[in-house]
Amino acid sequence: MSQNLRLLRPATTRLRLDGLICARAYATQAPGAPRFQVFNRRTKWMQKERAASDVEASRTADYLKDEVARRLCERLLDVKRHFPKVLDLGANSCNIARALTQDDLNPDPEAPKSEPIANRITELVAAESSEKLLYRDADLPFNKALNITRHVLDDEESLPYDPETFDLVLSSLSMHWINDLPGVLSQVNSILKKDCAFVGAMLGGDTLFELRTSLQLAEQERKGGISPHVSPLADVKDVGGLLQRAGFKMLTVDVDDIIVDYPNMFALMHDLQAMGESNAIIGREMGPIGRDTLMAGEAIYRALHGNEDGSLPATFRIIYMIGWRESENQAKPLPRGSGQVSLKDILEQK
Repeated sequence: MSQNLRLLRPATTRLRLDGLICARAYATQAPGAPRFQVFNRRTKWMQKERAASDVEASRTADYLKDEVARRLCERLLDVKRHFPKVLDLGANSCNIARALTQDDLNPDPEAPKSEPIANRITELVAAESSEKLLYRDADLPFNKALNITRHVLDDEESLPYDPETFDLVLSSLSMHWINDLPGVLSQVNSILKKDCAFVGAMLGGDTLFELRTSLQLAEQERKGGISPHVSPLADVKDVGGLLQRAGFKMLTVDVDDIIVDYPNMFALMHDLQAMGESNAIIGREMGPIGRDTLMAGEAIYRALHGNEDGSLPATFRIIYMIGWRESENQAKPLPRGSGQVSLKDILEQK
């Protein structure tokens, strides 16, 4: 299921970025450390630290992370449970914690109002590699509405938690920077208690295809080739297989397209930097995009994708995933071939 949402980007001032995002499919590999390192984890840590150092700019650019965190937490409204201990993996600036304390997350205006999900959580462990980003909003009011324990991770790809520790694991807009995504999902499955859920959201698919294609065409024209200025992302068709391989059951995967309108390409690139979403692939040291290429990319962006009002749309494709750790008492699907009614007959009924 896909839904489109169009947002208006808040006004910002400074302009600078050297990276963007595109799509990839994950290959499977043998157990153990990943053979291929796609992202430089230290570079990503430095980008987050630098972004969080400018508190005003990074808070202004949190509109996407706040929106996705809210949508992710909506999915918990149907889980009628108390969660003694919850992990927010890759917490960024604790966007999930902020969403958990909000009243009435239900998007249906006719549905009964819901109380904050935080009322059903005893402790939230917010885990993040960037200390500055993790503690950026530690003095804001939402911290008093939820028992938050902040944990600075040495490595987000090696989780320091014992098996069967958490009653729920959440992750919003951080797992698209993981090198060994199958391995991390297996670790998440391990630290969950039986019959408990992992609920995650990550950038994927054709995220920022407008920016990516415009700069590729500009660089092809100016330099006769394309340099690695883009960061690869998983495609939605791969996510279910990754969750299944990690041992999760009762899987749910769906997609939202969030479209944000920007006054120009440079405002988009500035906000990506303020989000800590700059390019972090290994090999980016080949150099930044040249000024002439950027100017050509801006012109191509407007020609191919520009709105009638002069703004430029940027599409963020969000992949939401839910998986449950297996349990003996868990509901299980009926065996294949045991159905008594043809799905074709049901669909053909008027």
